[in-house]
Amino acid sequence: NRRIPTSQFNDFILPIIEQTPPPSVKGKFIKIKDAMQLPSPSPSFAFFVNLPQYVRDHYRRFLENKIREQWDFSGIPMQIFFRQK
Repeated sequence: NRRIPTSQFNDFILPIIEQTPPPSVKGKFIKIKDAMQLPSPSPSFAFFVNLPQYVRDHYRRFLENKIREQWDFSGIPMQIFFRQK
């Protein structure tokens, strides 16, 4: 039931994304523009991306682990969505 304000979430996650950007796929660079927590009973997060179909599972797990470390979501199922900006 923990709710993270969008500005606080972006202040944490966007510098991490700048430090470790998603790898390019087929010569296309993936840019994550914004992120927010979705209103749902379990923690769900949406990342707004220029090419969501190219984000790989290992980068999804990387973001999930960073969120779990910061806000102590250990042992709770979490969903991460990549949506077209």
